[in-house]
Amino acid sequence: MKVKTSLMAVAACFALSGCQSAYYGAWEKLGVEKRDIMVDRVENAKESQEDAQEQFADALEEFSALINFDGDELEDVYDELNSEYQDSKAAAQEVSDRIDKVQSVADALFSEWEDELTKYDSATLRRSSEEKLRATRRQYETMIKAMRKAESRMEPVLTALQDNVLYLKHNLNASAIGALEGELKTIQQNVSRLINEMKASVAESDAFIRAMKN
Repeated sequence: MKVKTSLMAVAACFALSGCQSAYYGAWEKLGVEKRDIMVDRVENAKESQEDAQEQFADALEEFSALINFDGDELEDVYDELNSEYQDSKAAAQEVSDRIDKVQSVADALFSEWEDELTKYDSATLRRSSEEKLRATRRQYETMIKAMRKAESRMEPVLTALQDNVLYLKHNLNASAIGALEGELKTIQQNVSRLINEMKASVAESDAFIRAMKN
């Protein structure tokens, strides 16, 4: 489910108020349940991770180009690397924000689901719902763990990029390139780990979305 922009505007005031129950209540009045919001947020988190993969790969490419400096204006090279760092930082923040939103709606969904189990008169239907809840929660825990693991891989890359950008900022000369060359392998390894973890997280997200839609 992709939430309509016009409907998002209707519920925006509730989100700004910080009252989650009012926010979700507004959506329910529009026929959108928490599980629908959850699927939508998982899709958004997945997309942000895919975008982040591309951004960090671009930053690595820019850093590699810096190491292979061929006589261009170093200030221009610095500006490009700094731009990639800033874009990577923004992409990482987007990933974290969207994972937080997934966790927020998951907490609300599972809490509601558990409360509603007490309302069943049919023991058979209650047991069936309990089994579905346990299965959904297990798959969610696997997915959110993968998301958080991928998220944790971003910080080492950002830290390394920041260090190198700062160093280059105050050492705009060819000799500075040699000092940074030893950093390349570490950054390559960290970006590779990050991308692999994000691919795993995206795969878990796809599996969760399929399960929620069945």
